[in-house]
Amino acid sequence: MPNTNPLKQIVIKQKKGEPVGIYSCCSANDYVIEAALEKAKRDNSCVLIEATANQVDQNGGYTGMTPADFMAFVKEKAEKAGLSMDRVFLGGDHLGPLTFASLPEKEAMEKARELVRCYVAAGFTKIHIDTSMKVADDDPNERLSDATISRRGAELARVCEDTYQELLKTNPDAIRPVYIVGSEVPIPGGAQEENAGMQVTKVEDFKATVKAFEEAFAKEGLEETWKDVIAVVVQPGVEEKDAGCTEYDRSKAVELMASIKEYPNLVFEGHSTDYQTKYKLRELVEDGVGILKVGPGMTYAMREALFSLAYMEEMMFHGTDVETSHFIDVLEEAMLEEPKNWSKHYHGNDAELWFKRKFSFSDRSRYYMPNPKVAAAKDKMIANLRKEGINLAVLSQFMPIQYTKVREGVLENDPEALIKDRICNTIEEYTFASHQDELFK
Repeated sequence: MPNTNPLKQIVIKQKKGEPVGIYSCCSANDYVIEAALEKAKRDNSCVLIEATANQVDQNGGYTGMTPADFMAFVKEKAEKAGLSMDRVFLGGDHLGPLTFASLPEKEAMEKARELVRCYVAAGFTKIHIDTSMKVADDDPNERLSDATISRRGAELARVCEDTYQELLKTNPDAIRPVYIVGSEVPIPGGAQEENAGMQVTKVEDFKATVKAFEEAFAKEGLEETWKDVIAVVVQPGVEEKDAGCTEYDRSKAVELMASIKEYPNLVFEGHSTDYQTKYKLRELVEDGVGILKVGPGMTYAMREALFSLAYMEEMMFHGTDVETSHFIDVLEEAMLEEPKNWSKHYHGNDAELWFKRKFSFSDRSRYYMPNPKVAAAKDKMIANLRKEGINLAVLSQFMPIQYTKVREGVLENDPEALIKDRICNTIEEYTFASHQDELFK
């Protein structure tokens, strides 16, 4: 079938016993997306890029981009990288009433329907339907039932299917979307409690989720669409946090992972896999997690590179009349001026908060990169380093891996090339684990 979604190959290969998956690049950052696309081009592989409902929506989200805008943004980057768009998959993450939860169900779901319509109409082919959050008229003291979650989810799936049928009228080659259901994870951005508890999803809860969604899809007349549901979000026991992550322990998840074998058309989707070692990531794929989502881990790598460049700049121009960017200080000022993107996530005294704003693994600094002052400081830093040329001694000091690549002639000694290569260090951990180059073989 020409319109079959290639992502279904993940399920096919997993059920054959092949440890093949794909990592999901959950970011709207230019450097991260460029690095992911360029890496896929070099590897003759593919890349999955996802936008969350709070990043990109019908009103622009916090990035200022609608789904159509984001699609155009990625297409432009892919063309620049020389990567064919048939190797690029775009997904929508946590699509539902997430950002409309302050409204009553009728209004929240109306906006959520428009949200998913915009994503499918724009050509996104991986849709995570997430209706797990309460809206204004839900009982705050009662757990949201599987029946309510799945009913709302099926309503959104109906909109997706209707939109896809409309899309076919203008684009007969449009790829069918695949769907992800469930949400056994914190909301996008990470847990807001300092020591938020994390438990492996219980087998009975996972099975109840699947049963509820399958029944809800059937009630909506979406029996055929259910065949396009390829994954369920579960908590396999991983989570990023300020000081690193909770590592995957397959012994604690053995019952959950065994249960996926009962479903021939499903794999697991793992959220918050940031900072797992490449060997833990490979274990996740081997155990049935077909999609590995990563976000802060990539922007953290970018932040590391930017800080390294800032330190190099200060060292190289110390004692000269060159005005340096003071990038790290400018970022700190921006975060203090507008604390809403980190204050609920970072806890501690003034010294601890100072440290976390810079180095926390949850990387709330990523929200400040588009800030005009921060962007201007970054541009000034790059211009200074390009004008002078980065001294190999300071490159070796602050980015030793990239130094070696520069010396070997496989990496340009250019600030932006260095940033993207540092991001690729993280991507390589995921491609090691996922074997996603096998999807097209």
